[in-house]
Amino acid sequence: MTQRKVFFITLRPDGEIEVERRTPWLMRIAVAAALLALIAGGVALALLAFWLAMILIPIAILAALIAFAIGRFEIWRAERRRRYWL
Repeated sequence: MTQRKVFFITLRPDGEIEVERRTPWLMRIAVAAALLALIAGGVALALLAFWLAMILIPIAILAALIAFAIGRFEIWRAERRRRYWL
């Protein structure tokens, strides 16, 4: 699709011709709508990433607590075995 520019030609009182180029109003509205859609899409994507991070934080905390408990249990078992062999 080609963009067409609208030309307005006016004649100045001193005899010079002034050419004023304007973009059609429908094209200006379409460009504004496209920019608004891009901004809205970016905001929606950022909100989706934030929501995903908020969902994963409790899962990560729980996984860290489980890993810590398993590590402490393994240390306890190793100390118990060492006492048994001494």
